[in-house]
Amino acid sequence: MNFIPRMESRIQGFSVQGGLKWRVWDGVVADLWDVSCSKHAEGRYISPDPRLFIVLELDGDGAFDLREEASGKFRQHQRPFSMSYIPAGLPVNSRVEGLHRIKHLDLHFDEAALTRRFGRGFERDALHETRLQFHDDTVAAFGGLIAAECGSSNPTHDLYGESLVNALFAKLFSVKRPSEPRRRMALPSRRLRLLTDYIDAHCLETIRLADLANLAGLSESATSHAFKAATGMPPHRWQMYARTRRVQDMMLRNAGSLADIAEAAGFFDQAHMTRVFKSFVGLTPAAWKKGRAGLG
Repeated sequence: MNFIPRMESRIQGFSVQGGLKWRVWDGVVADLWDVSCSKHAEGRYISPDPRLFIVLELDGDGAFDLREEASGKFRQHQRPFSMSYIPAGLPVNSRVEGLHRIKHLDLHFDEAALTRRFGRGFERDALHETRLQFHDDTVAAFGGLIAAECGSSNPTHDLYGESLVNALFAKLFSVKRPSEPRRRMALPSRRLRLLTDYIDAHCLETIRLADLANLAGLSESATSHAFKAATGMPPHRWQMYARTRRVQDMMLRNAGSLADIAEAAGFFDQAHMTRVFKSFVGLTPAAWKKGRAGLG
């Protein structure tokens, strides 16, 4: 089954020039956009799939700004090949300052396909780390080649594009060559309790690995590995488990429809909530609620 991006957007002041150009590879869709911008152009975007945004060209004396919707702080893309990585389910806002045209590449990808590509060498926690407005010369070089392939009237064999996206993702997510499994040191009980209490208290919000690392007094990588060694799951998975318990509580209190509960619990939509809920409980939310009602 082919991967299809499901990004939702609300934009104003942007006008596509020459039509969208795109290519599809295994679990990856590359969109090449060339748009004109009005003085107050802006947008809001959210997707259940992660994506990489790369600025290719900017016309005008200004910047294309992005921010996490909840943070209020914009980060400026002021020169070609600045980029942003946006995790699944994270709403972002954009605005234009002093530009009249922007050309950019969007790489939408399927998390499962990325895991298939790299196997044990891929650390899935990296998918949940937001990176707005950063520069990486190697990723930029691969992104430029992918954009050229999208814009070509005589595209190369798919293996060429596959090799480019493989190389880009390997660099973007620092994918290492798989090594023999080694035993990870678990977090001490006091630090573990500090982190689990924090995640449980803030499970309906966006929790960054950097915040947990600050609490633990360790690097982000060490925090993630030590947490998983202690609990059997990475921090993000623990957060989804905490959200699932909150959803159960909301359903027992008849806090609204399943769609309302999904939104209140921070899920992308009801289908997203159902997938996560079933992965922990073994039943859909509706089936679980029906079973609890039967017990009453």
